Amino acid sequence: MAKFIGYVVVDKDRCKGCDLCVVSCPTDVLELEPREVNDRGYHYVYMKDPDACIGCANCGYVCPDACLTVYKKRVD
Repeated sequence: MAKFIGYVVVDKDRCKGCDLCVVSCPTDVLELEPREVNDRGYHYVYMKDPDACIGCANCGYVCPDACLTVYKKRVD
């Protein structure tokens, strides 16, 4: 079976910290930034464990503001 690795790029300025992407991630890759906020005053999401990302794009599907871009690469 093929293995995939993924990476999520977050538009920090657009993120409103709704937490939907964090909850939808099956591998617990995403987390809200606990200390920093964006220009709008929201705690934005970041990849806390990039090596665990499988590129499933669940986070991108549930984001109401389209702040996430998910990349997926097949690794043999």
